[in-house]
Amino acid sequence: MSPTARVLIVDRSRESRDVLSSLLARNGAKVLEARETWRGAQLADAERPDLIVVDVEEQTGVCEDSAARLVAAAARNDAPIVVLGAFKRSASPLPTTEFVAKPYQYPALIRRIEELLGSRS
Repeated sequence: MSPTARVLIVDRSRESRDVLSSLLARNGAKVLEARETWRGAQLADAERPDLIVVDVEEQTGVCEDSAARLVAAAARNDAPIVVLGAFKRSASPLPTTEFVAKPYQYPALIRRIEELLGSRS
């Protein structure tokens, strides 16, 4: 992973954000975090991350306006979006570059993030 890679994590769970953030930081990434999709969209606009990871909980959903803003910000920077979810990919509320079904293993997720970031070089 490039030491200058910037990854935005959007996840309601503090614990999940902390674990993923720590693993990515150990691999040299600069990590940005947001609890809510609307805040993730703001950060994506301001910080222009290289990749966005969004955990979508089926029961809480994602605000369509915030999701659209997040997707637009990702598109402006050609940043892949990795959606983590406990539902079928076709049911994802976000268009995705990658879909990772829950439960997932962190090592496999980190490898996939590294691959996606490597393909941007």
